[in-house]
Amino acid sequence: PPASAGLGKRNSPMLTLTFPTLMTERLVLRGPEASDFAAVACFFADETRSSGFGGPLDRTEAWRWFASMIGHWALHGYGFWMADSKDGQTVGMVGIWYPEGWPEPELGWVMFENGEGRGYAFEAAEAIRMHAYKTLGFKTLSSNIFPGNIRSVALAERLGAVHERDY
Repeated sequence: PPASAGLGKRNSPMLTLTFPTLMTERLVLRGPEASDFAAVACFFADETRSSGFGGPLDRTEAWRWFASMIGHWALHGYGFWMADSKDGQTVGMVGIWYPEGWPEPELGWVMFENGEGRGYAFEAAEAIRMHAYKTLGFKTLSSNIFPGNIRSVALAERLGAVHERDY
């Protein structure tokens, strides 16, 4: 049999992660779950919507991104939260990303099509920024925005950010 025979037969996860839940006026920010992958894959399949976030990605690449997002939580103790509206719809992902080689942690956001234009990204980013500074002890955050993404620039400015440099 191939060397991989027997992999995947474990019924329980080998790693247990605890994600803090953050509440805002209209959102529940929670850790990612396996059932969130369909929405993430749909987002990354849309070239227009995902281009500012490294997309488009096929399902296999989207799965790798999703798994790395969860791994980021295991390595750093923070990452991207899934943003659910109070009526239970998953409307986006907002969180802190700090991959190897980056100069500082990034506060980033993605709203899915059903969450755009409602102020959810600002509401979630503001709550996560507060959590980063007050609970996690961060001293700095950045937002890396692809040139031309005027909606994200406007949101970053609304959060009080200013353009510091091209990276």
